[in-house]
Amino acid sequence: MLLEGKKLLITGVLTPASIAFDSARVAQEQGADIVLTGFGRGMSLTEKTARRLPSPPDVLELDVNQPEHIDAVAKELEARWGRVDGALHAIGFAPEDALGGNFLNTQWESVATALQTSAFSLKALAAGLLPLMKESGGAIVSLDFDATQAWPLYDWMGVSKAALESVTRYLARDLGPHGIRVNCVSAGPLKTIAAKGIPGFNTLADVWAERAPLGWDTTNPEPVARAVAFLLSEWSVGITGEIVHVDGGYHAIGAAVRSADQDERT
Repeated sequence: MLLEGKKLLITGVLTPASIAFDSARVAQEQGADIVLTGFGRGMSLTEKTARRLPSPPDVLELDVNQPEHIDAVAKELEARWGRVDGALHAIGFAPEDALGGNFLNTQWESVATALQTSAFSLKALAAGLLPLMKESGGAIVSLDFDATQAWPLYDWMGVSKAALESVTRYLARDLGPHGIRVNCVSAGPLKTIAAKGIPGFNTLADVWAERAPLGWDTTNPEPVARAVAFLLSEWSVGITGEIVHVDGGYHAIGAAVRSADQDERT
């Protein structure tokens, strides 16, 4: 199996309708031992969702904006496993006033929250896990949304994703000598709990399949979860600092391609 014997930390599992949940499921199916994280009011939801995985894992408290939480998780994983082989960073948040077309009016406090939670936290988590990974190497993967373009209504979360991609490259530079790979999976739009908080998401999702040459199913996170598993595995040993697009090919196409049937009707 692709992840046989791997010890993985999976963040971001809140409900079964999340990319992180499917990533955790696929990781277990591929032989990994996993631990989930949650915090605050969402902790009970994560614990409930964990019971729906093939082998219900433990859930540790982790607010990535709290250094003491990262330290506590690292100590627990060291006591439990002695090492960590990989981690999924599936964390992002922007206050309401940082989304929805309010870009020019968003105050720094909200921008700072979005950047810290969605981008700086990748560095914080990687640094916290480094002592458990530098002996045998491993992989850190984060979930991204293509930051090369300005998206309608995505605003400061889009800026945060651009920062996440940059953080990925700098971490790849600094962690590479320890044999640690750092990559992003840039997923197409999926109907998750997080997506519900993005104004205009349904409009974006509806047009995605028209432009993606492979099509795109907004209800199926399996392709993204499999890409995450690949990047956490030894099969990706030569890949780091990369943004892997799992979006049906949307990012590579400049405009939707009209079919012959469409041309005949016009």
